[in-house]
Formats: sequence, C-alpha cells, structure tokens
Amino acid sequence: MSTAVDRTPRTRQRLFSVPFLGFLLLVVGLLIASLFIGQYDLSSPDGRDMFLITRVPRTIALALAGAAMAMSGLVMQMLTQNRFVEPTTTGTTEWAGLGLLFVMYFAPAATITQRMIGAIVFAFIGTMVFFLFLRRVSLRSSLIVPIIGIMLGAVVGSVSTFFALQTEMLQQLGVWFAGSFTDVYRGQYEVLWSVVLVVLAVFFVADRLTVAGLGQDIATTMGVNYQRVVLLGTALIAIATGVVTVAVGALPFLGLIVPNIVSMMRGDDLRSNLPWVCLTGIAIVALCDILGRVIIAPFEMPVSVILGVVGAVVFVALIVRRSRRG
Repeated sequence: MSTAVDRTPRTRQRLFSVPFLGFLLLVVGLLIASLFIGQYDLSSPDGRDMFLITRVPRTIALALAGAAMAMSGLVMQMLTQNRFVEPTTTGTTEWAGLGLLFVMYFAPAATITQRMIGAIVFAFIGTMVFFLFLRRVSLRSSLIVPIIGIMLGAVVGSVSTFFALQTEMLQQLGVWFAGSFTDVYRGQYEVLWSVVLVVLAVFFVADRLTVAGLGQDIATTMGVNYQRVVLLGTALIAIATGVVTVAVGALPFLGLIVPNIVSMMRGDDLRSNLPWVCLTGIAIVALCDILGRVIIAPFEMPVSVILGVVGAVVFVALIVRRSRRG
C-alpha cells in the first residue's frame, strides 16, 4: 500500500512539472500564431467567416494529426523494439492510401467516413503483414527492420500508382499523399476528432504495451496476452494512420522524430512520455505548417515537404549516433 501511495506523486510530478507546463504554453503559442498567419486579410468584411471556416479547422486538424502520428510512431516502436520504425517506414501509410483508392474506385460517391473505414481496414492489414514479415526475419538489427518496412511500402506504393494510373486517379493519389492542410475546412476535418479516443486508449493500455515491448516470452511470463496486445496496438495505429491519411495526407517521419527526441530526454516510460510525445508532435507540425506558409508566400509549401527534409536529416543523425555506439 505504501509503495503505491509513494509512486503516485512522482508520476504526477513528471506529467505536470514546470518544464511540461512551459512546453505546453509554447505549443499553445504556436497554435495561436497558426490562426493568424496567412495571406487572407482577416480584417475584411468576411474575415470572421473565413477565420471560422478555414483557420480554426486547420489549426485543430494540424494539432490532432500531429498528436496522432507521433503517438502511432511511439506505439509502433514499442511493439517492434526498434527506434527506426513508424507508419511511413513500415508501409502502413501506403496501405491506407491503397484502401482509400479502392473505396474511391468502387464507391465514387463514398462519404468521408466510408473512405476513412476503408483506409483503416487496409492500414490494419498492411501493419499485420509487416509484423508477419518481421517474424520470419532472423536478423533483427536496428536497420534491417525499417528497410523491410520501406521495401514493403515501396511495393504497395507501386501497386497504388499502377492502379491509379489505370483508373485515371493518379492526380487524386498525388493530392492525398501531399500532406497539406490547405484543403482542411469546416465540415471536412471533424473525423480527426476520433484520434482523441485513440490517444486515450493508448494511455489506458500503456502498461500492457510497455510489457509487450519487452518481448513475447517476458510478456507471457508477466501474465500479459502478447498476441492480444499486439492486435490492439496494431488496431490503434491503423485507426490513427487511416484517419490522418484521409483527412490530411502523409506526414513522413513524424512518428520517427518525436518518440526518439522524447526518449533521449526522458527515457522509455510510455505512460509519462505520451503527453510529451503528443505535444512535441503538435509543435513540430505547427512549426512546419507556419514555415510552409511563410517561405514562398503568397504561395504555400506542403507540410510533408518540410517534414520529409527534417525527418531525413534526423533519420541519418540517429543512424550515425547508433553506429558510433556500436
């Protein structure tokens, strides 16, 4: 009893410390800046309507998408025991795009919810295929695992491109994978609110995910159903990736950058790291979105382009850091 009582204050202190509150204020500042940065004059007669129809939904969407993809990367890294995996390096995003194409081809008048369901189903199947491939690989070095995922994603992406070319949907495929918030407006982004439930679910099962991340043998010894936890984690990743792909597009390397940054600063406690991971994902997406609106103003650069450049640099830096440590 005394041990349980002693642990509670320390956990709360880690979650709601002064650095956390300071970082929270910084993220709020970035979101407020995102509301007022743009080429449209909000002081015009219809500025208020434009603010409520586009600026507010866009800011909410980038916050939800950033938190969802960062959290997905954290869970995937925990389950695979590898720092270099996330939805865009395991083919999950490509599978979600393929599901979106299938729904649009067989049901052209499909609603955004129906598209989301199709993307989630294909993302779940694709993630399970990745785990099946991973089980058959005897050498699981830190680089072999993401290479397998990138190769699998390339194959699925090629199938998607061929299918889109044959069905004259290549332009739509390019728009979906652009990873931009320019098309986010009121009435179109609301599906992203479902990722809040995913984040809450991850927080509640954080302990089981942590134990599963130690391996099947240890998880079984500690009384955790390893297969069930992996299925649950895969489902949560698929939901988050599918929803973000449908509403926004691909956000490359976000799930790779954020968990590694947080882990280097705070360790590997999933439950206490989750709020930091979500806030860091929101901050990075908001900062990239602001830069995209400013760099080539009055035009706009997609967030995925900036994230791809930043993510590639961080990815190489992590590889170099790991190689120096042997």
